[in-house]
Amino acid sequence: MKPFVHLHVHTEYSLLDGAIRCEELANKVLSWGESSPAVAMTDHGVMYGTIEFYSDCKAKGVKPIIGCETYVDTDGYTSREKRKDNKKNNHLLLIG
Repeated sequence: MKPFVHLHVHTEYSLLDGAIRCEELANKVLSWGESSPAVAMTDHGVMYGTIEFYSDCKAKGVKPIIGCETYVDTDGYTSREKRKDNKKNNHLLLIG
């Protein structure tokens, strides 16, 4: 079986979209053994949990991958008006 790595995971720091705590995520990935050697944290627009996530993964021997899901608005980041085309903003996943 080839290894698989989840690259789009929201933790408790993605309000209303994530539920798993960083330590629980590290434990879950550890339980999968060699089939999943790493995991990415890509919370919505925030990186508050980065140090906690990194520390928890390292303590369990899981490779942490740091990322962030950002928002992209064609009208510019300073626009506070509702979009004229009624479309939702786009998301861009950044992984470092």
